Amino acid sequence: MVDLTRLYDVLVIGGGNAALCAAITAREAGASVLLVESAPKPFRGGNTRHTRNLRAMHEKPTSVLTESYLEDEYWDDLLRVTGGQTNEELARLTIRETQASLPWLEARGVMFQPSLTGTLNLSRTNAFFLGGGKQLVNSLFNTAQRLGVEVLYDTEVTELVLDDGFVRDVKIVSRGFPASVRTKAVVASSGGFQGNIEWLKQYWGEAADNFLIRGTPYAQGKVLRNLLDQGAHAIGDPTQFHCVGIDARAPKFDGGIATRLDCIPFSIVLNQKGERFYDEGEDVWPKRYAIWGRLIAQQPGQIGFPIVDSKAEKLFMPSVFPAYRANTIAELATQMGLDPAATEKTVAEYNASVRAGTFDTTKLDDCHTEGLSPPKSHWARTIDEPPFIGYPLRPGITFTYLGLKVDEKARVLMSDGKPTANLFASGEIMSGNILGKGYLAGFGMSIGTVFGRISGREAAKRVLN
Repeated sequence: MVDLTRLYDVLVIGGGNAALCAAITAREAGASVLLVESAPKPFRGGNTRHTRNLRAMHEKPTSVLTESYLEDEYWDDLLRVTGGQTNEELARLTIRETQASLPWLEARGVMFQPSLTGTLNLSRTNAFFLGGGKQLVNSLFNTAQRLGVEVLYDTEVTELVLDDGFVRDVKIVSRGFPASVRTKAVVASSGGFQGNIEWLKQYWGEAADNFLIRGTPYAQGKVLRNLLDQGAHAIGDPTQFHCVGIDARAPKFDGGIATRLDCIPFSIVLNQKGERFYDEGEDVWPKRYAIWGRLIAQQPGQIGFPIVDSKAEKLFMPSVFPAYRANTIAELATQMGLDPAATEKTVAEYNASVRAGTFDTTKLDDCHTEGLSPPKSHWARTIDEPPFIGYPLRPGITFTYLGLKVDEKARVLMSDGKPTANLFASGEIMSGNILGKGYLAGFGMSIGTVFGRISGREAAKRVLN
């Protein structure tokens, strides 16, 4: 039973990977730790419940990763997807620290599966959790509670009372009852505001009503909003987020990884007008999958329609929902609510522009289009062998990039640039320091693990020294 009359050394807000890494690290350093999770216990873990892998630097093969993946290549990958919109110091710190992340997690009960092969190109770069994010969450909660971390579920932080950069009081509502937590230091790991549709509408207008939230509905951004209102330094573009194309028939919240569609590199994607709007084969999928949610969000009705033929059907995981299937393009268009003539025209123009090469799903191949705008740079093959297959796509938001500016010690900075005295942050709530736009597969978990450990270490150091 949690005793709220007690003075805790460290309060951790959140229940996902970043929060758990912070709580465990602080407890192992000797601090007393209380973790508060806004979700009830069956839904604990935030977006981590739906994750699959962590991107990790390594100098030689490991038990679950092949070859090597060094700092400069990792940095170059990140630079390409962010377009330079990143803090290099914090990004390189994250990259270097991922080398120790896998053994640290393994030592705390997290299990990984053997390296993957195939079209995802991730065997060198990403370690996959055996049992997915749910296994990671359960393993880290078990470790935390074995170490003596106390946990309050179904508990929302309503206010952090800041006084000259110092958290003086923390107000909560636990299972419907208001209370306060007495603590010497706070780690905010409470995620972004992707579950708050009204907040999203401030930047996207009514289009946000068509967004689907892949992760937890408990990510309302209340801690973030409270701190920004008190003068914490904001970082990140509020219109940017990790957002992928997911099946439009997915639930509004908590659809997770199962609703994602990976068919785009092998397809052409049409909008409601039956027109293509972006290069489907721009780069390998782990470096480009997270741009598609935003692209679809910018289309009429916030919906897109990938189309493939029988040649591509076995190249990707199918949706959990049945595909649209037809023996003609016109019939497929009708099923999906598209104009048959416009769709046939788009497919015919695409087919005429395809220049055959050596089709290879494992690399940037030479199958491309010529004279087509937008082009398809790789994996371009004619769509001419029935049955023709299509899906509806909506923007599926994972997490938002607007967050709290931090330094290399994970201290939250105020708008005047000064660090707070006893407030730290990790995970999605500070990811905008490193992710200005774009995304690399597994990198959110990298940020959460690294800054979770840093924030827990520094919070414990602050109160114990």
